[in-house]
Amino acid sequence: MPPPPKVLKRRDVPSLAKYINSDDCQNVVLMLGAGVSTAAGIPDFRSPKTGLYSNLARLNLPHPEAVFEINFFRSNPVPFYTLAHELYPGKFRPTLTHSFVRLLSEKGKLLRCFTQNIDTLERIAGVPPEKVIEAHGSFASQRCIDCHTPFDGHRMKTHILEKRIARCDRCKGLVKPDIVFFGESLPKEFIESMMQVTEADLLIVMGTSLTVQPFASLAEFTQKSCPRVLINLDRVGDFGSSPDDVILLGKCDETVRDLCKELGWLDELMELWDATAPAPSPVEASPKAKTGAESKKKLKKSVPNAKDSRSKKKQHRTPEEQVQDEVEQLTAAIEESLALTDDKDAAQPDKVQDAASPPVESVDKVDLPQKTPTDSKSEKKL
Repeated sequence: MPPPPKVLKRRDVPSLAKYINSDDCQNVVLMLGAGVSTAAGIPDFRSPKTGLYSNLARLNLPHPEAVFEINFFRSNPVPFYTLAHELYPGKFRPTLTHSFVRLLSEKGKLLRCFTQNIDTLERIAGVPPEKVIEAHGSFASQRCIDCHTPFDGHRMKTHILEKRIARCDRCKGLVKPDIVFFGESLPKEFIESMMQVTEADLLIVMGTSLTVQPFASLAEFTQKSCPRVLINLDRVGDFGSSPDDVILLGKCDETVRDLCKELGWLDELMELWDATAPAPSPVEASPKAKTGAESKKKLKKSVPNAKDSRSKKKQHRTPEEQVQDEVEQLTAAIEESLALTDDKDAAQPDKVQDAASPPVESVDKVDLPQKTPTDSKSEKKL
C-alpha cells in the first residue's frame, strides 16, 4: 500500500484537475511517446503485423533497426526514404492529446514538452516551437550527412513525396532529415533542457514505454514534491513509487478528454482540435462544387431517403468516432502503399518503393548533465 499523497488530495482525475487549476501548478512538463500519435493513424514500432518494424521486414533489411543506422543509410538510403514517404508531415492530423498540449501552453502552464516522436504533430497542433524539445529530432529540418549543409525544406518535401533521394548541392552527399540515427548524438537542445524537469511542479508522461534512454530518465529528475502523472495503456517505469504518483491507464485521447472535462476546458480543447482539421480540397471549395452541393441539399429536403438518414447520423458522430474514421482511412491508405513488389532487383539507387515507417529508439555516446540528490527522485544512473 503506497503512502498517502502529500500534494494531491487523492490520486484521481478530480484531484489532479483541482491541482492543475490552482496557483500551485504553473510549470507543467510533458513527456510524449509514440502512443500519443497512434490515434492519428501513425503506427507504433512493435505491434504485431501493424507495427513499423513488422512492416519493415518487407524491405529485406538485415534487421529492422538498420533503417535507422547511419552506416546502412550511407550504403542504401532507399529504405529510409521509403519510410519517410509514408511518415512525412502533412499526411496526419494532430490528436486531442496534441491539442491538449497547446491548451496547456495557452493557459500559461506549459514549461516544456519533451517528445520522442519525429512526426512534428506538436508543431502542427500549434504548440509554440520554443516549448517543444524533440529528443530524437524530427522532419522539421534536414542537412547533408557529409558537409552538414542545410537543405531547403520545400525541396526536401518534393523529393520525398516524389520518391526521389535528395543530394547536397555542394558536395553531392546524401541528405536526410534531422532525425537521430543510431550512432549519432542527441540534439544539443535536448541535452541542455534536461535539467528543466527539476523546475516542474507537475510531470505528465503519456504514451511511452519509458525504455529508451536517456529520455526515460527524465521522469527521475523531478523534485520529490512534484506530482507525476502516467497516462498510458500499461504501467511503466517506477510510477507508483512516490506518494503523488497518479496512474491513469487507458488511451491518451480518452483520458485527456476526461481530464479536460473535469478541468472545465473541454469546449476549448474541442475548438483547438477542430482547428486542426484538413482544409477542404479545391474541388470541394469550388463554386461549382458548392452549387452542386446546394442542389443536392434541396433535393434531400424534398425527397428524404435512407442515405439522408445516414448523413444525419454522421453529423452527430462523436469526436472519437470522427477520429476513428480518419484513422481507418489513413490506415487503408498506408496498407495500400505497403503493397511492395517481391522483385528484389526492382529497387534502384535513387528510386524509392512504398512501405511503412518507424522512428528512433536510442542513441550512443551522449554526454548528459549530472544530477544532484535534490534534482531527482533517485540516484539511478542514466
